[in-house]
Amino acid sequence: MSNDIFPNKFKAALAANQVQIGCWSALGSHISAEVLGLAGFDWLLLDGEHAPNDVLSFVPQLMALKGSSSAPVVRIPENDPIVFKRLLDIGFYNFLVPFVETAEEAASAVSATRYPPEGTRGVSVSHRANMFGTVPDYFAQSNKNISIIVQIESQEGVDNLDAILETDGVDGVFVGPSDLAATLGYIGNAAHPEVQRTIQHIFARAKAHGKPSGILAPVEADARRYLDWGATIVAVGSDLGVFRAGTQKLADTYKK
Repeated sequence: MSNDIFPNKFKAALAANQVQIGCWSALGSHISAEVLGLAGFDWLLLDGEHAPNDVLSFVPQLMALKGSSSAPVVRIPENDPIVFKRLLDIGFYNFLVPFVETAEEAASAVSATRYPPEGTRGVSVSHRANMFGTVPDYFAQSNKNISIIVQIESQEGVDNLDAILETDGVDGVFVGPSDLAATLGYIGNAAHPEVQRTIQHIFARAKAHGKPSGILAPVEADARRYLDWGATIVAVGSDLGVFRAGTQKLADTYKK
């Protein structure tokens, strides 16, 4: 049954620096996740940091995506080994780690997702990720099929970017434009030239290290510019944004 899980095609695409177009899932709904899964995105981000999600709400969303070609990626609420352990056990293999500022923090995230001796992940012999104990080679295959993307969202993260990119097990970096703008002194203005220069710098350093980089860019012009700058893991919208814009447009069509 391991062929249903391994190899991790999303991790392989990251390693090959293939463009991966994704979408954010922020509504915390298995129904909206299922609809997103039909669209054909390369990956879908299930948000545990800024969306009303927890372990129990993630399980039905993973179930809803079981037949989808879109790879589920989870943004954990914090870089904590217990959080990683619980999300690994319910079936996540791809992680976005928020607000990573040092190589030590990046290494901690990697360690939390690997079984000993490569890491510190706790061992349960039967959980959803190994199909409740029915995947015979799960323990042999799991470590090499986990992907870790770390978010760069502060000046300190930018200052330590090369060391972060050199950390074993880090598969890529992802810009958090709103927090980055805030820490640079331009809260609410990710379009500021200094913020944009910093974003381009992050993409360039990632490319120099042979690692993919990405960003959330719901405005098409921004997404295309970032792709031109070398980003390959680009989320081009969110279920919340599409729903909000669509319903407003529908109401305005008739009310005006």
